[in-house]
Amino acid sequence: MATFLYKIGRISFRRRHFVALIWVALLTLAGVGAASAPAAGNSSFSIPGTEAQKAFDLLEQRFPGTSADGATARVVFKAPSGEKMTDPGNKATVQETVKELADGSEVVRVTDPYQAKAVSKDGTVAYAQVSYKVSGMELEDSSRDALEDSAQDARKAGLTVEIGGDALQTVPHTGTTEIIGIAVAAVVLVITFGSLIAAGLPLLTALIGVGIGVSSITALASALDLGSTTSTLAMMIGLAVGIDYALFIVSRYRAELAEGRDREEAAGRAVGTAGSAVVFAGLTVVIALVGLSVVNIPMLTKMGVAAAGTVAIAVLIALTMVPALLGYAGRKVKPAGEKGKLLGRAKKQEEQDKPVKPNLGTRWASFVVRRPVAVLLLGVVGLGTAAVPAGSLELGLPDDGSQPTSTTQRRAYDLLSEGFGPGFNGPLMVVVDAKDSDDPKAAFTAVGDEIKGLDDVVTVTPPAPNKAGDTATITVIPDSKPSSVATEDLVHSIRGKGAGIKADSDANVLVTGQTAMNIDVSEKLNDALIPYLVLVVGLAFLLLIVVFRSILVPLKAALGFLLSVMAALGAVVAVFQWGWLAGLMGVEQTGPVMSMMPIFMVGVVFGLAMDYEVFLVTRMREAYVHGEKAGQAVVTGFRHGARVVTAAAVIMMAVFAGFIGSSESMVKMIGFGLAIAVFFDAFVVRMAIVPAVLALLGRKAWWLPKWLDRALPNVDVEGEGLRSASGDQDKELVRA
Repeated sequence: MATFLYKIGRISFRRRHFVALIWVALLTLAGVGAASAPAAGNSSFSIPGTEAQKAFDLLEQRFPGTSADGATARVVFKAPSGEKMTDPGNKATVQETVKELADGSEVVRVTDPYQAKAVSKDGTVAYAQVSYKVSGMELEDSSRDALEDSAQDARKAGLTVEIGGDALQTVPHTGTTEIIGIAVAAVVLVITFGSLIAAGLPLLTALIGVGIGVSSITALASALDLGSTTSTLAMMIGLAVGIDYALFIVSRYRAELAEGRDREEAAGRAVGTAGSAVVFAGLTVVIALVGLSVVNIPMLTKMGVAAAGTVAIAVLIALTMVPALLGYAGRKVKPAGEKGKLLGRAKKQEEQDKPVKPNLGTRWASFVVRRPVAVLLLGVVGLGTAAVPAGSLELGLPDDGSQPTSTTQRRAYDLLSEGFGPGFNGPLMVVVDAKDSDDPKAAFTAVGDEIKGLDDVVTVTPPAPNKAGDTATITVIPDSKPSSVATEDLVHSIRGKGAGIKADSDANVLVTGQTAMNIDVSEKLNDALIPYLVLVVGLAFLLLIVVFRSILVPLKAALGFLLSVMAALGAVVAVFQWGWLAGLMGVEQTGPVMSMMPIFMVGVVFGLAMDYEVFLVTRMREAYVHGEKAGQAVVTGFRHGARVVTAAAVIMMAVFAGFIGSSESMVKMIGFGLAIAVFFDAFVVRMAIVPAVLALLGRKAWWLPKWLDRALPNVDVEGEGLRSASGDQDKELVRA
């Protein structure tokens, strides 16, 4: 592989005009496609195989034209102090508001609180429910404006009016902190390279790669039903890996220049050596992201595949466009050890002749090699302590109750809880399929009676059959809030009763609704976590065996990843569930961690963790293969790679942390989780635990059974083929 990539690097350097033209053309094509593509709506959220989804599909068949997937809004009214909603003046205001709401072109129906008995027992709170033909993300701005204007008119009459539901759902924004993250990355690159030109190359290539990836996602969003979070995730990961991959190529290029090679040869060798590490690091990220498809949640699968595509683009750009731009830069990119005009001129000859003081990476690695046990214990205990909060992990999906208290959705949620009880915000819809029953009406009644006898039930509405009379819906109001364990137990209790009802009346009982769907999603994600771990870690383990030609090094890499991901989950729980540093992170409302967070973090963090493993340990193996002792190889690997890996980790943390400013709670949580995970993995696991373990193992770290060594393909990540070819060329020159 090293020889093949070496040729790509030289060709890209030599044919830089052609390479640059191709990538600019791709960026233009993707941009035009994104600009001309129809606007994408909200990604459909289906969970194949769950009972809630089966019930939802059945409703679509048996209750046609009801727009079961359409947006809803609850307009909640509260009377002024000392008054009731049944007072004539307040009643007239509400009815006028209902009339205004019904005039919308996208409105299917609006319920009158007084006819639907949607007035609290104490008479202080009432609500009107508005149903729309399309989903919340597809609603026209005029419909949202009409909804808010109607509420404002009622407020002028003296009522407190708030709006809940998904009708006000909008595309999330990431905020200015994303720009700050890129700015921090730029500063780190300038400090690392000491040159604006060298620092600008990774940023430029990363932005081009992300531009192509995100524009392609935008262009295909409508056709492939991709949600707004998909492009945000692709941007987040694409920026991080794009900058890092280019950073490693440019850094190796400068090191090759420092050894006296001409620029084209240095570009070829940089791509042949560091490029090999980029390819395998990128493959681990792609495996982890594409592996999300095993969960069988279409939205998560699409997010993973789209982000994986952006990572693949980042790898291709690092292998081709980076050497092409290095050709354009010429002498403006200095050899390693030389500083540009920005941070000082090159050293004088007498200064260069002085003994060079070991860099910080060398001194740290030497310390770890001398004290491996102490460093290992400190690292493991530290990560174990950070992981302690993960034992209190509570999973759930966000609803209006998790919104900031400053939003109208959250205030509407609180008013409904005040007037009708906490369970009113999470109603359960029981669907009774009595198509095979001899007496459907009796089956409907029997189901309602069974549910009334269960614990934690406040209200059970009469069955509402369809026109054919073979299917009915029953609304159940729990006594507990939607995200509580009691509500989850109630869902399982109703489903448990369904088996007996099926035996008695041949009627199927299904539970659906947003609350039941959230419960099913959480259980599905929990069930998929272990298979996903086995698949992703297993495939990456095999890949790393090929890269490092070792059994223990990949095993150590996987165990270190588990430590860092558990510590990161602990930090997420501490901030988003317990509320530690919540104000600093902009978390206005604590609550359960999003159900998909653990499995998503496992996938992304594993891929990124292997980046640092590959970049750092390949340098160690390169030194070991070329004759150094095991302990010295660790120090050599740090001397060449620690500075660059540190810069790469800081850059990746800055990019991820930039998304903490997002208005979308899922994006905010993912940004924080990935940033803290990179910190734990890069600075504790890869910089401390990994060298400590390798120092303790010595030569055994690189042991591989002879039969397996013969069976594995030789991918030559260390560039041994390039060294051999160079030696042959030198011999030919000597003979001449």
